[in-house]
Amino acid sequence: MSGVITKAIVPAAGLGTRLLPATKSQPKEMLPVGRKPVIQYVIEELADAGLGQILIVTGRRKRAIEDHLDSDPQLVAALRQAGNESLLTDMRFLEERARFFFTRQSEPKGLGHAIAMGADFVNGENCVVALGDSIIWADPPSAPLQAMMKAHIELDAAAMVVVETVPEADTFRYGIVSIAGSTPPPGEPVRMTDIIEKPPAGTAPSTLAVAARYVFSPLIFDALARTPADHRGEVQLTDAIRQLIHMGKPVYAWALPPDQRRYDIGNLESYFYAFIDFVLADERYGYLVRKYIKAKAYDL
Repeated sequence: MSGVITKAIVPAAGLGTRLLPATKSQPKEMLPVGRKPVIQYVIEELADAGLGQILIVTGRRKRAIEDHLDSDPQLVAALRQAGNESLLTDMRFLEERARFFFTRQSEPKGLGHAIAMGADFVNGENCVVALGDSIIWADPPSAPLQAMMKAHIELDAAAMVVVETVPEADTFRYGIVSIAGSTPPPGEPVRMTDIIEKPPAGTAPSTLAVAARYVFSPLIFDALARTPADHRGEVQLTDAIRQLIHMGKPVYAWALPPDQRRYDIGNLESYFYAFIDFVLADERYGYLVRKYIKAKAYDL
């Protein structure tokens, strides 16, 4: 097995019902956050981390994702002819830094099922999984993933999972992990002892929630193949990871440091917060928006 990880799977087949009506005719991964759609942040993070082959698992009514990631020589030529360097910079994600592959999950059979569809693509290598509806805020955005991949190879891990601390009242919304010890050191791997998908309120073993980025060995595909569907007919990735833990395989949690965070574009509230934060940080328009918000605050 190669010591360099070059492949990533991006699940992007979810229906996005919690973001209706905005997602009635467009994928939630294509909702703009500032000047870019959500999935573009994810793709740029992966490409900057050196992942040159990216499989995107889409679903029905997701064709806009393929169109956005397709090369557009005519558009680039027109921008170049017009001398529009700023927009050319914005279109940098279309450069030949990564090759995109697509497959479709036609039925909503769960995140685990979507990832299992990438088994042939990964072909026995280590791989990254990055959820297409979550953005990592870091400087640079690829820093956590690069560090995780390095640690995954050095430790010969079966899995490396990003976690973040969430309020205890919200633990029922996430996959929640238990670790060896009480508090994970930020930016370092710590052995995971258990994981449970969306525990009932008041039963969570910790407040450490899975945060949309993973590094896996090929063992994950064997575990997914053995994982039965739940009562909704979905194969849960957390159940497959739990299998690896209970088999004694080395599974690690990776806590994001305080200056890094995950933005989950999972509902309208979290989407609004993400949009505001990214616009305020925009190097081109952030200053103007900050002035507007300060002026608007007097009316609130």
